[in-house]
Amino acid sequence: MARADGPALSPTEQAARPARRAVEAVWRIESPRIVGALARYTGDFALAEDVAQEAVAEALVAWDRDGLPANPAVWLLSAARRRAIDAFRRRSALDARYGLLAGQLAEGQTTTGAAVPPERADGLLWDPDRVDDDVLALVFTACHPVVSPEARIALTLRVVAGLTSEEIARAFLVPVATVQARITRAKKTIAAAAVPFEVPPADERRERLAAVLSVLYVVFTEGSTATSGDSLLRTDLAREAIRLARMLVATLPGEPEAHGLLALFELTAARFPARTGPDGEAILLEDQDRRLWDRSAIRRGTAALERAQAAGRGLGPYGLQAAIAACHASAPSVEETDWERIVLLYEALGRVAPSPVVELNRAVAVAMAVGPAEALGMVDELVVSGRLAGSHLLPGVRGELLARLGRRDEARAELELAARLCANDRERTVLVRKAAALTSG
Repeated sequence: MARADGPALSPTEQAARPARRAVEAVWRIESPRIVGALARYTGDFALAEDVAQEAVAEALVAWDRDGLPANPAVWLLSAARRRAIDAFRRRSALDARYGLLAGQLAEGQTTTGAAVPPERADGLLWDPDRVDDDVLALVFTACHPVVSPEARIALTLRVVAGLTSEEIARAFLVPVATVQARITRAKKTIAAAAVPFEVPPADERRERLAAVLSVLYVVFTEGSTATSGDSLLRTDLAREAIRLARMLVATLPGEPEAHGLLALFELTAARFPARTGPDGEAILLEDQDRRLWDRSAIRRGTAALERAQAAGRGLGPYGLQAAIAACHASAPSVEETDWERIVLLYEALGRVAPSPVVELNRAVAVAMAVGPAEALGMVDELVVSGRLAGSHLLPGVRGELLARLGRRDEARAELELAARLCANDRERTVLVRKAAALTSG
């Protein structure tokens, strides 16, 4: 916002903008790999993120002064490694001083200083069960059983997805301070428990599978519909979640829910090309050009869903959502979609993984299969429960149903409320446009 007495930015600030934009862009894309590599190098999850942030601060000054380096990600990693070495040296000196004091207090008792950890000698002996991926190792580390479920998700979204505390707080409808406390607590817990930074051995991976699936799901969900900002999609997050899901399937090929999660990702991402217009505006499902859907992704997703079904254990939460996505992917239009099957799948999903969002989505499917009146009753029950208070999703759906029932004034009020609650600019524009279309006269 411009100031009344002059330009929005000083000349110095204006000159620094290219460097700042470059740093932000590189960090947004490369931060998971940078932090992952640093965590492997240092063996200290919290230190890795701290020195990475210090490197970002250094880049803001150096890139403005010297220009953009040839390989920005390598520059950041090298700067952070130097910071890590300095930190180890400080620790070593401090430990030496503590050792000297301890020797004075108790003769013969010494404390050795910590040394800079050497590069790992991986590859000297080939281990077929080893998974060499720093980002996947970050996810498994964050999902260690000593970390609470809420903290796992917050930490993964912060470190792997690169979301700010404010963005995470909006996504989960909790105060920013709560998110920050969860992240801090998770880092301290990991350090206190001396959790190794690694993809765990094969026999331990299944113990963390549910947590890993959960956090990958949250990362992909943020990528497929951003909770805030001026872009509907964050394809970088979605693609990274897909890549990690593929690696997870490769490491645990016998786990049907891993295949189900991958199927869900592929089938959902297949619609990305049609979900936004040339200027980034959101395009609703009924208005999408289905010829733009990625048929290769649909084939991959369908194959992954078939592998999940072939296990014969029945589909879990992610497999059921993938089955719903497959109904959309195979339908030539909204009208020709098998809404009755989608209703049944949502009912099954509500039994194995109950949540107010599942109930809301089932109401939408019921509206398409049966009609808006029955669906409105389901939505009103959610309103009374208060379980989606503060979310734009509930008034958005309620406004749509009221509009279909001809209750225009009520519908407009609900859609306007949804627009006020929505933090994503593109989604908000759609809601405002819908509300305006219901204006009387």
